[in-house]
Amino acid sequence: MQRNLLNKFYELKAQGKKAFAVLIDPDKVNEDSFSHLIALSKEQAVDFFFVGGSLITSHIMEKVIIEIKKSSDIPVILFPGNSLHLNNQVDGVLFLSLISGRNPDYLIGQQVISAPILKRSGIEVLPTGYMIIDSGRQTTVSYISNTTPIPHDKPSIAACTAMAGEMLGLKLIYMDAGSGAYNAVSPEMIAAVQQSVEVPLIVGGGINSAKKAQDALKAGADVIVVGNAIEERVDLIKEIAKTVRGFNERFVNS
Repeated sequence: MQRNLLNKFYELKAQGKKAFAVLIDPDKVNEDSFSHLIALSKEQAVDFFFVGGSLITSHIMEKVIIEIKKSSDIPVILFPGNSLHLNNQVDGVLFLSLISGRNPDYLIGQQVISAPILKRSGIEVLPTGYMIIDSGRQTTVSYISNTTPIPHDKPSIAACTAMAGEMLGLKLIYMDAGSGAYNAVSPEMIAAVQQSVEVPLIVGGGINSAKKAQDALKAGADVIVVGNAIEERVDLIKEIAKTVRGFNERFVNS
């Protein structure tokens, strides 16, 4: 079984290095500026592209993936909303189990449907505990999954949920406030989860400034994911990348 990408997550964590993932929603791709986004991501040494979303209505996902892979060597990881989103052009897939919810279809149902397809594909599978965090508004992911997010002011619930995911054998934890979140996951909640598990911690949703990126990294996020904010202002990639580099340089020099 391939473990190249999973190893990369763990190696970065072991080295104390933070990473930056750009999330691409195929429904929101502006074809006129997409090549610029890819070039900017390559220039700024973005670590990962996540491609996908909770609801995808367009038919250009494969085109988006191929364009990224043609124009850069940044790993492309699928962030699927359900089994219909699987695509064998990616380097890996976040095999998400929605451990913050109680909807069995997203805990195990979609995974059962996807498993034989992924087994045949040879795509690297990244077992991921997915946790939706309340952001001050209902997001697409909470609506589509029909689950209640973890309250934003209950870090202990998030920590216990993450611990359960790790004990079940999941290799990554992904805390997500959702696309277009009013509020990012709080530093207090990130810190509580980071202190409770040893697996790499991915945090996304509502990170729309360098300051919020820095707050998440300082609190303990190993990987930050930015999508919606970049769709609105592509040059934010530069600011976030600079923040990540600065954090890593300070860690190395400390």
